[in-house]
Amino acid sequence: MPTEKKAQSIDKLEQELSKANIGILTDYRGLKTLEINALRRKLQDAGGDYKVVKNTLVQKAAERLERTDIVDFFEGPTAVVFGYGDISQIAKAFSDHVRTSKINLNVKGGFLSDRLLTAAEITTLATLPSKEVLIAKVVGSIKSPLYMLAGVLTGPVRGLQNVLQGRIKQLEGNN
Repeated sequence: MPTEKKAQSIDKLEQELSKANIGILTDYRGLKTLEINALRRKLQDAGGDYKVVKNTLVQKAAERLERTDIVDFFEGPTAVVFGYGDISQIAKAFSDHVRTSKINLNVKGGFLSDRLLTAAEITTLATLPSKEVLIAKVVGSIKSPLYMLAGVLTGPVRGLQNVLQGRIKQLEGNN
């Protein structure tokens, strides 16, 4: 029977697992407190959080949510990046901080909503442009053919207009 404090921790972890868009699971061994706090600040700026979790508690929270697929990741010292905002921004902030600060942080894996991620997929997510940039590219690719179609459709009308303008000038010259 878990204590009241453990039950509250399980409830809190359950809420965080359910509302997180992305989770990146890491082995935090060897990190200093200053390095962990710097990573937390960087992730908070991007809309995420970095928490050291107790494996048994997060496993129970995952089982409550019927997320038994992620339970196997929670072996040994584990910390989780919970991302609540743009998925690529969280992954980018995490990867950039790890690369620039040169900390040795082993990525165990992760999850994206209901899908498991490997460390390589997390790195790929970090290279993606933001959601706004992707939307702009899609809109631009839709808009371009429409402009070309409008140009093709107005071409004959413009040609007819030029012919009529030329005929008007020709008739004005004869009078």
